Amino acid sequence: MFKKKVEDLLQNALNEREDLFLIDFTVSNDNAIKVVIDGDDGVLVEDCIYVSRAIEHNIDREEEDFSLEVLSAGAASPLTLPRQYKKHVGRDLEVKTSEGENMEGKLDGVDEEGIVLKWKTREPKPVGKGKVTVTKETKVAFNNIKEAKVKIKF
Repeated sequence: MFKKKVEDLLQNALNEREDLFLIDFTVSNDNAIKVVIDGDDGVLVEDCIYVSRAIEHNIDREEEDFSLEVLSAGAASPLTLPRQYKKHVGRDLEVKTSEGENMEGKLDGVDEEGIVLKWKTREPKPVGKGKVTVTKETKVAFNNIKEAKVKIKF
């Protein structure tokens, strides 16, 4: 009952802010609420406050004792939804596939089925000695991505 009420309040808040979307939502046995959100344009502290207030201000603390934590998906968090990839086009990703293959490359595109990664590599020249730099490209279906993370550069 309590979880359903919180879920409805959360959904109403996200319906009003279509740029924000839910990554994770839990309510523990002792009413500790944890909400993880992301946004098409990132998440500001004000966005977390907005979601927090949408929940907190609509539950009577006299009736229910609870704690509430609203977080943004961290920079090191894996990408879990296709919608998250769009804002990272042009950035470097590390991708682990369902077959156990690891690849790194620049996220070059996203569509309904998956992503396109591009990377440069050195290969032997087709004729003669020496190596040449070539650009490679591969398409990875969402259902074949076990984990994908944005590579953070400093």
